[in-house]
Amino acid sequence: MINRGQQLVGANGGDENQNHRSLASPPPLVLRAGRYLPTLIFLGLAVHLVLPQLASVEESLQVIKAMALWAVLLAALAQTISYMGSGYLLHSIAATVNQKLSVPRGILITLAAASVGLLAGGPLGNGAATYRWVRKQGVSAEGSGLAGTLPTLFNNTILIILGVAGMLHLLTEKELSPIQALAFLLILIGLSLGLAAVSWGKRHREVFTSAAVRKAALFYRAFHMPYTPNSTETAVSRMFAAFDLLEKGGWKRPALGATLTASFDMLTLYFFFIAAGNPVSPSILLVGYGLPLLFGRLAFLLPGGVGIVESTMAALYTGLGVPGPIAVVAILSYRMFSFWIPTFIGFPLAAYLQRK
Repeated sequence: MINRGQQLVGANGGDENQNHRSLASPPPLVLRAGRYLPTLIFLGLAVHLVLPQLASVEESLQVIKAMALWAVLLAALAQTISYMGSGYLLHSIAATVNQKLSVPRGILITLAAASVGLLAGGPLGNGAATYRWVRKQGVSAEGSGLAGTLPTLFNNTILIILGVAGMLHLLTEKELSPIQALAFLLILIGLSLGLAAVSWGKRHREVFTSAAVRKAALFYRAFHMPYTPNSTETAVSRMFAAFDLLEKGGWKRPALGATLTASFDMLTLYFFFIAAGNPVSPSILLVGYGLPLLFGRLAFLLPGGVGIVESTMAALYTGLGVPGPIAVVAILSYRMFSFWIPTFIGFPLAAYLQRK
């Protein structure tokens, strides 16, 4: 959710209202999301119908029939706690600037903004929706701007750590194919270049912002989409405001929220492996969890990484010895609880928050 200058994140009254109106607001985002929703459903159905063919449909059905209900219920509980972590993340971000946002309200905003951003604007749409709805809760412009930026920063950082740890495990065990090793190398190079660019940009903010606007304009032109520089300027401004806060030590509680989110989300997948009758070791769970979700974030043209996450998870887990039918059932069940159900819950929540 890395969402013009410093005046936006702590602006005076008149400037703030003007900037507030200039942000992308949820109503058009929700409408655009509604247009893209059938495409997302089609992609999801295709994945859920085709992926079981890696094993036989009959074998997968047998696994489903034999699943332990108690483990499925624990998976649902773990996913619920994961979203409580997301709500706490927004709550703690508001608290860093002495503002109040309840954890339950943070959960609703997280679900709604994720669904809207999924199909309308990606991280920028998510950040804009989060800003708008947090702002409507009475949180200052500074706190709302941070709420629209920091969750993606923290969540992606956790995924990067988990993904790199998984790759290192595969390297250590010599289970990494040449193609996977090349992908790992490219990811490390990309991350290094990204960190170097942001570090340089913090010292040359105007130049960095101008370059970001030019790159974004090229991207939108390539896909024949309308583009306004204000959205990129806002995103860059909030990103630097977030980094300034982190340098002052305001990272500990948000980091805890992001850690809780990722930990219990991973625990959801673990319980589904137990339910399917094939518990996996923590190292195998880690390898198959972080990398696919990281690849799904990088494949931003596919909403939610649909297809990328499932197929990469299946390839990794089966390659690590998990039987095909069990891997497929556990992965699709996990994605149903962690992605599809929250996504469809998020759309009516977005309408509710917008009406309020």
